[in-house]
Amino acid sequence: MSEDPPRSEAPPRPSSLIHTVYGEFVRRLGGWISIADLIALMAELDVDAPAVRSAISRLKKAGTLLQERRDGAGTGYRLAPAMGPVFEEGDRRIFHSLEPAALADGWVVAVFSVPESERAHRHKLRSRLSWLGFGNAAPGVWLAPARLLPDARRLLERLGLDAYVHLFLSAEYAGFTDLRTAVADWWDFPAIEAQYAAFTDAWRPAAARPRDPAGVDPAEAFRAYVPMLTQWRRLPYLDPGLPEPLLPADWNAVAARAVFTDLHALLAGPSLRHVEQITAQESR
Repeated sequence: MSEDPPRSEAPPRPSSLIHTVYGEFVRRLGGWISIADLIALMAELDVDAPAVRSAISRLKKAGTLLQERRDGAGTGYRLAPAMGPVFEEGDRRIFHSLEPAALADGWVVAVFSVPESERAHRHKLRSRLSWLGFGNAAPGVWLAPARLLPDARRLLERLGLDAYVHLFLSAEYAGFTDLRTAVADWWDFPAIEAQYAAFTDAWRPAAARPRDPAGVDPAEAFRAYVPMLTQWRRLPYLDPGLPEPLLPADWNAVAARAVFTDLHALLAGPSLRHVEQITAQESR
C-alpha cells in the first residue's frame, strides 16, 4: 500500500516541514536531532541538504532552534526553551479544538489603541490577532469565541503587546444587526473555505483508500503525514471554531476535519516509529 503524498504546484516550504518534524516528533524524542538525521528525514520529503541547512539557518535566527553538539552524535539542533509553550499551544489548537464553540459560551473581545509613533506594534497586533482566528469588528476591535482567551493572553504577553490591549469577556451579542450577518463581515468565510477545500481535495483520496492500519509502512506514513500535517496546522488558526448557527449552511470544515482526523489516527504512530528508526540508525 502506498501513502505517498499528493503533488501540488506549491509544496510546503522546507522551514514549515522542519517546524512540523520538530513539533510532532523531535519534541517527543528529547527535543534534539542531529543535522545528519534531519537531512536524512527531509530527503524523504524531497528536500535536499542545502535547502535544509538554509532553513535551519533561518530558524536559528528566528530563535526557534539552538545549535548543540553532542558526543558521539555530532552537531545538531534543539528547540529553544521559549518554543515549548508555542508548541503546546499549537497542540491544543491543531489536535483538540476541532469542534465548533457553543454560542452560549460567549466571546472574547480585544480592544487596542496604539500611538502613531508605534504603528509597527499596531500592524503586529492586527496580524497576530488575525492569525489567532480573531475577526475584525471595527478599527481596533477584534473578537473570537471565548475559549480563545487563554491563547490570546499567552500570545500577547509573549510578544510584549499586552500593554496595548484590553481583553473583555462578553456573554452574548445584544444587537443591532443580525449576528450571523455581522459575523460574515467580520470573518472572511470564502478565504477560509478555500483553504479547507484545498486540504480536502489534496488528502481525501488518501483518507478514502481501503487499507489495513496494521499494514501501514512507517516510511510511507512519514512521507504522507508530514506534508498533510503541515498543510492542516494553519487551518485551526484561520478558523476559530465559530458556533455552528453562525456558519454558512454548506460550511466545508466538517469534511476537512474528518479527513484530517482519519489520516492522523492512521499515520501519526507509524510516522513516529519511522523517525525513531532513522535516529537510532544514525546514532550507531
